[in-house]
Amino acid sequence: MHTADFLVELGTEELPPKTLLSLSQAFAEHLQQSLVQHHLTHQPVEVFAAPRRLALLVPDLQLTGQDEQQERRGPALQAAYDAEGKPSKAALGFAASCGVDFDQLQTLETKKGSYLVHRSVKPGQPTASLLPEMISQALAALPIAKRMRWGSSRAEFVRPVKWLVMLLGADVVEAELLGLKADRISYGHRFHAPEPVVLNQADDYEAAMFQAKVMADFSKRRAVIADQVNAKASEFNAQAVIDPDLLDEVTALNEWPQALCGSFDAEFLQVPAEALISSMKEHQKYFHLLQDAKLLNRFITISNIQSSNPQAVIAGNEKVIRPRLADAKFFWDTDRKHPLVSRLEKLKTVLFQKELGTLFDKTQRLIALAEAISSRIGGEPALAARAAQLSKCDLLSEMVFEFTELQGLAGSYYAAADGEHSEVAAAIAEQYKPAFAGDSLPQSKSGMALALAERLDTLVGIFGIGQPPTGTKDPFALRRASLGVLRILLEQGLDLDLAELLALARQQHSNLKVAEVEAQVLSYLLDRFAGLYQEQGIDQRVFAAVRSKNLSNALDIDQRVKAVAHFSALPEADSLAAANKRVANLLAKNPIDADLAVSAELLSEPAEQALAQALSTAQAEVAPLLAARQYQQALVALAALRPAVDAFFDQVMVMADDQQVRNNRLALLQQLRALFLEVADLALLG
Repeated sequence: MHTADFLVELGTEELPPKTLLSLSQAFAEHLQQSLVQHHLTHQPVEVFAAPRRLALLVPDLQLTGQDEQQERRGPALQAAYDAEGKPSKAALGFAASCGVDFDQLQTLETKKGSYLVHRSVKPGQPTASLLPEMISQALAALPIAKRMRWGSSRAEFVRPVKWLVMLLGADVVEAELLGLKADRISYGHRFHAPEPVVLNQADDYEAAMFQAKVMADFSKRRAVIADQVNAKASEFNAQAVIDPDLLDEVTALNEWPQALCGSFDAEFLQVPAEALISSMKEHQKYFHLLQDAKLLNRFITISNIQSSNPQAVIAGNEKVIRPRLADAKFFWDTDRKHPLVSRLEKLKTVLFQKELGTLFDKTQRLIALAEAISSRIGGEPALAARAAQLSKCDLLSEMVFEFTELQGLAGSYYAAADGEHSEVAAAIAEQYKPAFAGDSLPQSKSGMALALAERLDTLVGIFGIGQPPTGTKDPFALRRASLGVLRILLEQGLDLDLAELLALARQQHSNLKVAEVEAQVLSYLLDRFAGLYQEQGIDQRVFAAVRSKNLSNALDIDQRVKAVAHFSALPEADSLAAANKRVANLLAKNPIDADLAVSAELLSEPAEQALAQALSTAQAEVAPLLAARQYQQALVALAALRPAVDAFFDQVMVMADDQQVRNNRLALLQQLRALFLEVADLALLG
C-alpha cells in the first residue's frame, strides 16, 4: 500500500487565544472523521496550533481509496427471457445501462425470487482528489461563534486568512479554500523570521517552523513556557503559581516564548493579594510569585520576542502594570474610608429580581435563614446572622465594581478591617463556595449556613415566581446552586432535611405564586443527585430504589445509595431483588391488611417456618443497625436471607386454596418486603 505524509496549514491573523486550542482539536477531529468515512488508513494525526496558524500532519496517509464493490439489481429472472428463450428487451436494456453485454450479467437469489444482477468494482479515488473537500468541510464545521469577512472576499473565517499549505509528501495538493490557492510556502515568526518558508516535504513542517522561530506544537510550547516560568521563579527563591487556564491563554499568545521577570513597588502589597493577582492575570497575563506562601512583589511575563535588550521589555511591562495596581490600591483605600455595614441601606436601591425585590430584601431573608441553619448545625446563630447582614455590602464597593470576581472576598477583607469577628469575615468569603466543580467548600459553620441560605433562597424564589431553568436557559445558575447545596451537605456531613430547609426558605418570601414550590425544588435537587451518582458510575436503578422512599435528608439518601450500590454487587443481590419484585407484584394483586400479623399456627410447610424464623432473627439483628444508619451492614445481614427466601418460593404455594393460609403467607412476604424497604425498594433493582 502506497502512503505519504499529508500536511495542511492555514495561516491567519492572530487567532482568539481563548479558543485556539479548541479550534485546533476540532479541526483534527473533523478531518479524522472524514478519513474514516473514506476508509483511508493513516498514523495518528499530529496537531499544531500557534497564534497565526492551525496545522495538521497526517503521517503515512493512504494514497488511494479502497476499491468499492458495487452491485446493481435488474429485472426478475422470469422477465429476463422471452417466449423463445432469448434475452428480453428489459434484460438487454438493463445490460446496456450497465455498459456490459447480456452474458456478463449474473443471477442473484433472494427470498423473493431470482434477479439479474451486475457486479462491478469501482476503483478507489486518489486521496489527493478527496482532500480539498475534506479540509473544506472540516474548516466549515469548526466551533466559531462569529465568522468574519475581510477585504472584498466572500470567504468567512474566525480571522482573515493569509496563506494555505497543502502537501501530500513532496507534492502540492491542488485546492482553493477560503479564497486561497494551496502552496508549499509558509511563514515563520512575524518579526524574527518574516521571510517565506518553503516546505519541501510535509514532514519538514515542525523542524522548519522551529528554524523560523515558531514552536508550532501547542502542548510542547505549553510545557516550555511552564518550565521557563518555574526556572525564572527559582532564580528569586520563589514559587510561580501557574493557573492552567492562564497557561493555555499565554501559550496561545506566543510563538517563540521567552520568560522575563519584572517587579512592582512593595507598597502595593498592602492591598489584598487577590486584587493584585486578578489585575496581573486578567489584564496583563502575568504569572504571580509566592515566597513563604505570601505574594511577592514580582511577576513573570512571557514575551513573544527574543529581545537583545530584555531589560527594556521588562521595564515596559513594569510601566504597564503600575497603573493597574495603583487603581487597585485606590479602590482599597477608598472603600476602607467607610465601614462595610454603611452600605447596607444602599442595597435598597439595587434590584435582585423584580418579583423578589432588592438585594436588601434578599439580605433580610438570608439573615433569618442563615441563623436558622446555623442553629441546626451547631454553629453560633448570631455570627451567621451578622455574616448574612454584611454578605452583599461589598457589591457596592469600588473594588468589586472594578474586579467583579472579588465579590465576597473583598467583603471578607473589609469586615476584618472593620474589626468584625473572624468567623463573620470568613463566612462572607465562603458564601459563594463552591463556585465551580471541584471548588473548595465553606469551612466555618457560619460560612456553611450562609452558603446554604444563599442558594436555597435563590432556588425557592426563582422557582416560586414560575421561572425554573430549562434545558437551554439557566440565568440564575440554579443547577450550579443545587449541586453546591448537595456538596455542602454531603461532604461536610450536615444532617439536615432538605424539605425542612426549603420550607424555612419559603417562609421568608411573601409573594411567591407557585403553591407547591418546595416540592418542585426538592424534586429538582434530587434530579441533580441522580446526575452526581451517574458521574460516579452508580447504576441509576440504585438511586431509583432509594428515591422511591420519598426521603429528603441528603446525607441519609447518600448513605442509603452507597449501601444499596454495595449490596447490588453481592452474589445474593440478583436473587433477592427478583424476590422483592415478585413479592411486590403478589401484594399488589392480592392486597392484605398492612397490620396483619403472621400466625405461627398456620405455618405448616418447613420452608415457610424456616423463613419466618430467619425473618425474626434478621429483624432483631438489623434493628440497631438501621437506627444507627448503618445501612450497608444492615443489607449485608439481610443478604443472609437468600437461602430461606429461595427455598420458600421453590417449596411453598403462596396462593393456597385456604384463604387463611394464603393470607398468612402473604403477611409473611409482606414482613419480608417491609424489612428490605427499611433501606430501599430493592424490587427496582430487578
